[in-house]
Amino acid sequence: MSDDILIVGASQAGVQLAASLRDLGHTAPITLVGAERHLPYQRPPLSKGFLTGAASAESLALRTRDYYHEQQIDLVLGERVTGIDVDGGRATTDAGREIRASRVALATGSRPRRLVVPGSELTGVLYLRDLDDAAAVCAALHTATSVVIIGGGYIGLEAASVAAASGVRTTLVEAAGRLIERVAAPVLSSFFLHLHQGRGVDVRLSRFVTHMDGHDGAVTTVHLDNGEAVAADLVLIGIGVTPRTELAEAMGLQVQGGIVVDRQGRTSDSRVVAAGDCTLLPHPLQPDVMVRLESVQNAVEQAKVAAAALLGRDDVYDTVPWFWSDQGEVKLQIAGISAGYDAVVVRGDPGTRKFSVLYYRQGRLIAADSVNAPADYLAVRRSLTARATMEPGDVADPAVPLKSLLPT
Repeated sequence: MSDDILIVGASQAGVQLAASLRDLGHTAPITLVGAERHLPYQRPPLSKGFLTGAASAESLALRTRDYYHEQQIDLVLGERVTGIDVDGGRATTDAGREIRASRVALATGSRPRRLVVPGSELTGVLYLRDLDDAAAVCAALHTATSVVIIGGGYIGLEAASVAAASGVRTTLVEAAGRLIERVAAPVLSSFFLHLHQGRGVDVRLSRFVTHMDGHDGAVTTVHLDNGEAVAADLVLIGIGVTPRTELAEAMGLQVQGGIVVDRQGRTSDSRVVAAGDCTLLPHPLQPDVMVRLESVQNAVEQAKVAAAALLGRDDVYDTVPWFWSDQGEVKLQIAGISAGYDAVVVRGDPGTRKFSVLYYRQGRLIAADSVNAPADYLAVRRSLTARATMEPGDVADPAVPLKSLLPT
């Protein structure tokens, strides 16, 4: 059997897989297939710098076109892999292309969760997941007078920052009782609520969209479950994502709300690995807990170990997860995963826009959210990396540097 490797998904994880394979000495053919026509690019800036105009499409490219040529990576863009026969060593695309593939890496990512209500298909109702989406949102913001953002997660909050700063009347609708409820403590939710309200964003919590009206096919009004009608000529929906697992399912791989992988990135078929948003993986710090991680850091680190696994190595993904969110002048940095916390310690005053929330479970530090407090964030990352903790009673005083509490 040949040593040809097919990577499905020209994403951050897909590009890292290809690069890592070459770095590890793999010299046989690598084919990287992406459904979009753009060179593989960074996605986080799409809801940040790209919307503000601070980043261009060209600046987002992960690698130059020359890189793929120099590394002898066959980059196939604008085609989607529709079938993979690992036993036969073949894959096909929707353009009819056949690709040799004795081993496969799936980096298929995720797609936006759709809001299905009457009127949701009107012109002006947009999502923000890929570069074309972001370009459409950018163009719409230039002419919009009223924007409704549906979803109070980080994408929604970042977009609200940009919209409000551009002078557009902005309303944010969130079905939960507080912002970022799934991933943050109430104190952080409250901070972002007041931050965005102070910028002029009209935040509606515990509200559902029932339907949308339009004129000549374009959205004009968003109707809420309490009977309110909110004017909108642009609606941006950010209510989460779902992993792209169709190929994995067709291949008979184990899927449970994500492609199930082990700590090496291997799927239930040892010839196939997966990395990035599409996977359900062992928690890097608690391997007996399965999680889905949507971040650049996870895509890169998981791709590295998955590439090693394709070459017969047993590298383990055990890096501390980290994330970030830029919302105007506020930078949130997150270390660890707060899910399952039973206590928090607030370090500093949220009113100063410089503070941290440290999360504990059974007295042990598991994560931190740091707002404009990079030293706290770095100290917690170091602590979690060392599999150490900081006592709750020691961390509350912001005059005490957290790094002084690290093990020596």
